[in-house]
Amino acid sequence: MRILIQQIINGLTTGSVYALIALGYTMVYGIIELINFAHGDIYMVGAYGGLIALTLLGTMSTALHLSGMGALLVGLMAGMLLAAAYGFTVEKLAYRPLRKASRLSLLITALGVSLFLENFVMIGQGASDKTYVSIGMLNRNFIVGGVSITMSQIVIFIAAFAIMLGLDLFINKTMTGRAMKAASQDPVTVQLVGINTDRIISLTFVIGSALAGAAGVLVGFYYGVINFSIGYLAGMKAFTAAVLGGIGDIGGAMVGGLVLGLLESLGAAYLSSEYKDAFAFIVLILLLLIRPSGLFGSSRS
Repeated sequence: MRILIQQIINGLTTGSVYALIALGYTMVYGIIELINFAHGDIYMVGAYGGLIALTLLGTMSTALHLSGMGALLVGLMAGMLLAAAYGFTVEKLAYRPLRKASRLSLLITALGVSLFLENFVMIGQGASDKTYVSIGMLNRNFIVGGVSITMSQIVIFIAAFAIMLGLDLFINKTMTGRAMKAASQDPVTVQLVGINTDRIISLTFVIGSALAGAAGVLVGFYYGVINFSIGYLAGMKAFTAAVLGGIGDIGGAMVGGLVLGLLESLGAAYLSSEYKDAFAFIVLILLLLIRPSGLFGSSRS
């Protein structure tokens, strides 16, 4: 039983990260039906943004007076802002000019942007692994009933839950959020009533990218190491989570990320840890065979 509980905790931790990244996939697809394969690399950029900000703080005397929570918040804000800036730029320069092009053109462009971002960061930051700034507060370990849980796991789960709750409130309780929902359901009518769809699409990229940036910073603190290629596998798993929940459904992306994290953790513990990364894609294949629209999604024409 202790092993099961331990794996559930581990699964919820990684699942929370998948959910944050998956939200960006599903938000963009919900409005313009684009699978943004560069989204995983935006997550990677966010991780580097947090590292750069904390490294700069470490060279300043004022950083010595920052608490562990203060440093964590600074890293999160820096990662989210940099990722949001990259997301806005990618949408404006790469996707907007091809808005009326074929989906194949957009797909190829997304893959090209992904490769560009990976190589751009590799050239700028180097190909070697980067050690993330360590915060003593996050290294604390608690043993409850023989089950181990670290402070970093608690922080990841709470931060991810708070961010997802904030997004849900924004989408459902604000005029801008409702405009985003309307644009995803009927973009033509939205334009007729005077809503600027370009602004809504840009905002969608900005929010989705900021969420991915937050995930990148949290993962950096959790594992302690990042590199320019971390976005590929995390992006593919998050895409799987979005499809699992129902691509285009925000609640489904949240649930899909958590479910995928649990399946991956339990599969590694009880089946084989060597095939841990393969479980996500096995789930994707089975889901597409059984329920192509996902757990909560609906088929689109």
